[in-house]
Amino acid sequence: MKKSRIMTASLAAVSLLTVSACVTDPNTGERKVSRTVLGTAGGALAGGLLGGVIGGKTGRIIGAAAGGVAGGVVGYNMDKQIKELEEQTAGSGVDVSETDGGEAILVNLPDGVTFATGSYTISPGFRDLLDRVASSLTQYPNSLVDVYGHTDTVGSADSNQRLSEQRAQAVANYLISRGVNSSRIRWMGFGETRLKVSTGDNVNQPLNRRVEIKIIPFDQQDIQAAQSQGM
Repeated sequence: MKKSRIMTASLAAVSLLTVSACVTDPNTGERKVSRTVLGTAGGALAGGLLGGVIGGKTGRIIGAAAGGVAGGVVGYNMDKQIKELEEQTAGSGVDVSETDGGEAILVNLPDGVTFATGSYTISPGFRDLLDRVASSLTQYPNSLVDVYGHTDTVGSADSNQRLSEQRAQAVANYLISRGVNSSRIRWMGFGETRLKVSTGDNVNQPLNRRVEIKIIPFDQQDIQAAQSQGM
């Protein structure tokens, strides 16, 4: 019964926000609910949408805030950041999309673009593109950054796990070296446990070899909530 009341209240809040707080998405020109309002007036609803963060949000948000992130709202800036990232990576093979129900950004760095086969040394030709991603992260500092490494099923599971960790760490370290606050960044390797496509052939198998950068925005309300929990 309690869950039912919470869901009803949440749906009512979303309905109210939809009517009263819309913005124009610069990517599509469509009217949509403002993430600014979801972040500041949505409370627990917004908090529930910002899940799936390596190590949890509380300590990381506190660390990011102590590192000097801007304290304002997320809102419209996320749509703007997506548009800019798409423009900056156009034609490179990098894919930029929304994830977590539209509450986070996923930058997919495919195999062959970032690393040579079996290597965790970032390809020289890819550094300029990563520089652009790092620049975007410093321009929009109100976010946590997770870096995920993934492999295919070729070779042993142990070696794939190790390679995925090394690649994720290499990308995370590169972003930090380009000025992204280290308190915002965490990395994790998943090896062959999260395949994008289930295949044993060499045609689609490369789709599984990738590094993903997940950008999870937070706002002033999230900072205050994290600080109160951390006391």
